[in-house]
Amino acid sequence: MSADDVFLEAADKMEKAVGALEHQLRTIRTGRASASLVDHIRVDYYGTQTPLGQMANIATPDPALIVIRPFDPTAVKAIEKAIMQSDMGVNPNSDGKLIRIAIPPLSEERRRQLASQVKQMGEQAKVAIRNIRRDAKRDIEKFEEDGEISEDQSFKAIEDLQELTKESEGKADEVVERKSEEIMKF
Repeated sequence: MSADDVFLEAADKMEKAVGALEHQLRTIRTGRASASLVDHIRVDYYGTQTPLGQMANIATPDPALIVIRPFDPTAVKAIEKAIMQSDMGVNPNSDGKLIRIAIPPLSEERRRQLASQVKQMGEQAKVAIRNIRRDAKRDIEKFEEDGEISEDQSFKAIEDLQELTKESEGKADEVVERKSEEIMKF
């Protein structure tokens, strides 16, 4: 393994940290209906915990409504139960074939709480990015100690690593900013 390999591995891990943040933020309600709000809900389907997205078509015909059309109509009751047990805090409405979920508008206080939660998630992602930098820097310094790379090469690799860290933290900040703006819109 070389300093370049360490750098590439760190870049990959940092990219994944930002991707994980984006994925995590998709599940946070913004006041607009979105399929990602219910996608992650697991339904007890014949004894197996199955993601709702694999059991039904999920549509958002308007900004305040989610419509779920199960592939198997016998699963409607199980899906309703899973939605009620989730942390969404909404009541599904079913006609036996379709499930409709009305998404109520968020209060100003709830919007601020969600924006604060998003900011905390962003900080956690940035801590993960810094931890990746710390581990990569330690590896690069070890290469220098072992004589595998020169002091100049080590300095340059650490400098590049710091630039990569700044760039990754900036991407995390952008993701958080976008989500916060989305939450605060009325």
